[in-house]
Amino acid sequence: MAADEREVGQGDDKGGPRWPTVRGRHAATARATSRDVARAAGVSQATVSLVMGEKWRGRVSEPTAEAVRGAARELGYRPNLAARNLRLGRTRTALLVVPALTNDFFARLYTGAARAATEHGVGVVLYPSPGGTGPAPDPFASARATLDGVIASSMAADALTDIREGGLPLVMLDSDPERTDAAATVNLDIADGMHQVARHLLGLGHRRIAHIAAGIDSWTFRVRARALAGALQGTAAAVVRTEHAALDVHAGRRAAERALTGPGPRPTALICDGDMLAAGACKAARRLGLRVPDDVSVTGFDDLPLATALEPELTTVRLPAEAVGEAGMRALMTVLDGKPVEATALPVDLVARRSTGPAAGN
Repeated sequence: MAADEREVGQGDDKGGPRWPTVRGRHAATARATSRDVARAAGVSQATVSLVMGEKWRGRVSEPTAEAVRGAARELGYRPNLAARNLRLGRTRTALLVVPALTNDFFARLYTGAARAATEHGVGVVLYPSPGGTGPAPDPFASARATLDGVIASSMAADALTDIREGGLPLVMLDSDPERTDAAATVNLDIADGMHQVARHLLGLGHRRIAHIAAGIDSWTFRVRARALAGALQGTAAAVVRTEHAALDVHAGRRAAERALTGPGPRPTALICDGDMLAAGACKAARRLGLRVPDDVSVTGFDDLPLATALEPELTTVRLPAEAVGEAGMRALMTVLDGKPVEATALPVDLVARRSTGPAAGN
């Protein structure tokens, strides 16, 4: 046995101090090291470093890697991230910027990003912009060096202008893939989602449609408007009117009331840019003595838990928020590794429920 190993406490076979672990009476005073893990798994410390650094594939067998992970769990071992970060020249910290956590979509997006970050040994600092979708003070102006990169929703793209100007790698979510300030973009196929909504309603015989549009100047909502117009072009259907609203139930209700009581033929369907707007639209219909979907069909966009809390349950486009967060974090890790990243567009699906039905009179 080497002298340096004796110094950390292994001792000999004649009753010397036992090898320190986090178990039993040593738990309060000893911290497991990579050497402990190597001894328990019967491998070298180099192998432990490869496995715990997620660099073992092609160099270490799967059973050996699992043995190392099992030993690490048993001993409560955690890699010395501070030392590793100094070697890598990274802080292993990413900033995730979203408009707010009042919308379940962004909470799920964070869950996905955090899960992917854990796989890479990266921490996530979450910054919900206090101003919603507009500019906000930079809370990290004096600590920019502690971040490796930024992942931001297009709806909060202006929240941390100073950080973006600091040269940190930026991955944009739900954003124009042609923008030049982002190292990568991860999008949902928003246009296809709106096309699915339009095809669904056209198939039910709807020809008079109102668009309850989010009153936010953001790429994702501009895409929805263009996609809806394109989907109806060349058909007998028409958007009889567009009403803009803030992304909340009350604003959605007021916008839907305007759409349903405005001049001209009453719409038989309301296409809403979000489930919160759709909830307001359903409320507006009830206040006006209309039945959903007998008198007016309503669709949403998101598939929040709210969609199945409504009665009737809401037809909406399901957006895989967690998958967006995961893809965004992986894209940032790829950028930090100096590798190219292709623009990503994740598929979305229409979930048809009972808030839509045949157009009145059909």
